[in-house]
This record gives sequence, C-alpha cells and structure tokens, in this order.
Amino acid sequence: MCLGRSRCSGPGTPGPIHERLSGMASPTDRVYSESHEWHKFDGDVVTLGLTQYAVNTLTDITYVEMKKPGTRFKAGDIVGEVESVKATSDIYCAVGGEIIEVNKALSDDPSLLNSDPMGKGWLLKAKVTDPAGKSKLMDATAYDAAHPG
Repeated sequence: MCLGRSRCSGPGTPGPIHERLSGMASPTDRVYSESHEWHKFDGDVVTLGLTQYAVNTLTDITYVEMKKPGTRFKAGDIVGEVESVKATSDIYCAVGGEIIEVNKALSDDPSLLNSDPMGKGWLLKAKVTDPAGKSKLMDATAYDAAHPG
C-alpha cells in the first residue's frame, strides 16, 4: 500500500489509501495534512509526526531519516523519509521553517513510530518562519472524515 506521494515497493502496489485503518479518532490538539503528517503548534514551534493512519498503512517501519537541525525549508518541502517493509515515504511539512530538533530515539529504535506515532514517535521540531501553509491543514474532524473507518 502506498500513501499519497510515496515511493512504493513492488509492481501493482495500490495508490493512496482512502480508508481509516486505526478505528480511533485523531487527537484534536493538532492539525493534519493530506499526506498524513500531523502538525502540533506551540507558539512559533511546530512538532511534526506521522498519523496513526499512515503508520497502520505502512506497517512495520524499519528506518527513519530526517534532515539535520539547522536545515531551512519552504512550506511543502520534503523534510525526511521513513521506510517500511511496504514503501519508502517522503515526509512533508506544511509550513516553512528551520529544523531545531529531530527525534534521535527513532534512529536507534524506529519501532517507536509504530508503537506511539502520536507521542514518543514524533519526527522533528521546527521554528516556523512561514505559517501560511497552516491554513491548508485539516482539524481532526475533517481528517477523520476524509479517512473514514
């Protein structure tokens, strides 16, 4: 299975998934992108992660690589990638900014992303310099409606 904008492994792999796999409501303290990243804002800092839906779709995540702290990026740019037994997926950030921290624990144990994607499995934190893309993100209700279970 592929997520939108991911590089899939193997021929005949289906396109973007349109069914909710987790059966749980998404947390309401963050906003969500069409490409299945969650964004949690705290002032001018955003924490970025993958949704439960994305993790369930990818199944066993085996490798996580984010760009290094200090990297500047524009809204919609690729800021990293995750690999699973099914696909390699690019990670996008909806706002522009500069990476200030990456979750180093994921380098040693990418399974944290499988077990706790909405908590200990966060991917990176960035200082927001261009918040314009935030308006394109969905709240939890809209995200869940777009990916019903």
